[in-house]
Amino acid sequence: MTNNQKWREYVAALSATLITAAAGTTVGWTSPTLPILLNENSPIQTSADQSSWIASIMILCSAASPIPAAYLADRIGTKKTLLLASVPYIIGWILVMFASNVATIYASRVISGLGYGIAYTTAPMYLGEIASNNVRGAMATLITVMSKFGILSQYCIGPFVSMLSLASFNIAIPILFVVTFSTMPESPYYYIKSERREDAEVSLRKLRGKNYVREELESMTNLVTENMKETSHWKDLITVEGNRKGLIILMGIYFTQQFCGSTAVIMYAQQIFGAAEGRLGPNESCILFGSVQLLTSAMSSQLVDRLGRKPLLLISSCGVGLSNIIIGSYFFLKYQYSEYAISLSFIPNVFIPIFIFSYTIGLATVPFAITSEIFHTNIKSKATCVIQIFVALMTFAVTKLYQVVADSLGNHVVFWGFGILSVAGVVFILMYLPETKGQSFAAIQEKLYSSVRVMHLKDEDQMASVKMNL
Repeated sequence: MTNNQKWREYVAALSATLITAAAGTTVGWTSPTLPILLNENSPIQTSADQSSWIASIMILCSAASPIPAAYLADRIGTKKTLLLASVPYIIGWILVMFASNVATIYASRVISGLGYGIAYTTAPMYLGEIASNNVRGAMATLITVMSKFGILSQYCIGPFVSMLSLASFNIAIPILFVVTFSTMPESPYYYIKSERREDAEVSLRKLRGKNYVREELESMTNLVTENMKETSHWKDLITVEGNRKGLIILMGIYFTQQFCGSTAVIMYAQQIFGAAEGRLGPNESCILFGSVQLLTSAMSSQLVDRLGRKPLLLISSCGVGLSNIIIGSYFFLKYQYSEYAISLSFIPNVFIPIFIFSYTIGLATVPFAITSEIFHTNIKSKATCVIQIFVALMTFAVTKLYQVVADSLGNHVVFWGFGILSVAGVVFILMYLPETKGQSFAAIQEKLYSSVRVMHLKDEDQMASVKMNL
């Protein structure tokens, strides 16, 4: 299948990832809004501690919804489950529109967090199951591209409009998602698991075109049949060696993704740029920051299936590690030897964009591609659920502790800590991550679940596996 014939897959993927654009608005919303809430003329008087809870409570509550989302994805399909994710976002923005106290803001963030957990549990599953082998990585990175679009919209609009106007803009995104995604096909894998082969064929024709179905449908059916021979249990994530390997790999990657400081920098961007006192103002710096995020995530979507997952993650982790150490050193000089830091005020405006470029080119995008492809069909929803809960708890820890550590010890300690953990991530990725670029689900799973080495032969778009005894 040529790239020109993959437009159906991309239309479905773009429609599906509108829900992660909605997620991006909830993450980016805090950057322009917290300074307003903390201002002495704020319409809703908010303390520094309350502001850190506003930033972090959404992510904490997102840990509550992956288990129900995984259950629903297996029972009613990934499409319907994704559509359900829009409901908490719509309710959340309605609450913001009518908020008159911090408690209502908390309620909004709690409810939005439930949608966040559903979206990030289900979207990688849906995209991984509708995509062809040689574009699966690019399709999965659209999760991040659309999320960054949502974040950038907050940086560009938030500082210049009221909270009511910003919430009115944000509520339109989940509504648009419902309108467009309702017309998209369900995952063919879900239909095959539900023994609805005719529906699976219809779905695949909508995604591939009428000339590209029979062989792929047969391959999907064989894989699902093999995977579903045994009923999966939660304990299988630990007791089955391949599941355990996959889980450890993903936890290591997502730990690096969060503890490089990405979410803290995004949520507190305006405050960080304000503290840095760079040559650009906080608003302008945030817009530059968000633009770099969006453009880099789009670039990553084109590179992930060309360069591979592992090289991008290594480049990304090295870049964020170096940037964190340099930014931390700038803050140290600013607080301890301020007279020397004046001539170095360009550093934040140079290295924070470098940080976000490095982060977005790999750590922000590639993990979703890997999540969508390394587990057996019968365990995938459970594994994705556990990973999303893990990510939610890590993100909450970073977001909540950032304000506490920065206030008590200084920004330099925070960024140096992020730098050390980023370097640790480089070592982990180098040692444990296998490359999965361009490989079929069967071939990828063979690497993790079998004691044989697989040689991949490519004949047009079809992947074959040849077992070689070790």
